[in-house]
Amino acid sequence: MRKITNEELGRPTPEEFSRRAKMPVCVVLDNVRSAQNVGAFFRTGDAFAVARIALCGITATPPSREIHKTALGAEQTVPWEHFDSTVACVEALRAEGWTVLAVEQVEGASMLDDFVPRPGVKYALVFGNEVDGVAQPVVDLCDGALEIPQAGTKHSINVSVSGGVVLWQFFCQIYSKRYLCRTENSKI
Repeated sequence: MRKITNEELGRPTPEEFSRRAKMPVCVVLDNVRSAQNVGAFFRTGDAFAVARIALCGITATPPSREIHKTALGAEQTVPWEHFDSTVACVEALRAEGWTVLAVEQVEGASMLDDFVPRPGVKYALVFGNEVDGVAQPVVDLCDGALEIPQAGTKHSINVSVSGGVVLWQFFCQIYSKRYLCRTENSKI
């Protein structure tokens, strides 16, 4: 095996990327404390072509050296906006026709591996604070919730890691045939 160079990967320029269709997913960060977690969401959002990221409450916003450490420039390619409160953000998204789902362990949550996004639906996925999760007033406004199945003793995953898990699942179900054709020639 030989590692593939960046040039061989055929990555789009930021300008080309901005013109491409995006996955109908908005990431909502509910008072995420760590700017590095925020940066990781930007980088993951770029990788999976999310429509935008909403940074709420105390969540750090670009420009930020700490965000840039993990985003590696993706904070310049993924559209974002800031809301003073997550409640205001969720209300605005619902008014725009987004289906809002908390990524949280709550009564009645759908397990991520059982969830199938409906065609034509725009999803806003709310990820919570590193200690407190998604705030209850925000959960109360959501249309539903998704839970990541887990087998360990901690029953929690770092918020940016959970973002990668959930966004990968959505990406596979919405865009896998479109963007992952390269895997057909892979040898594992």
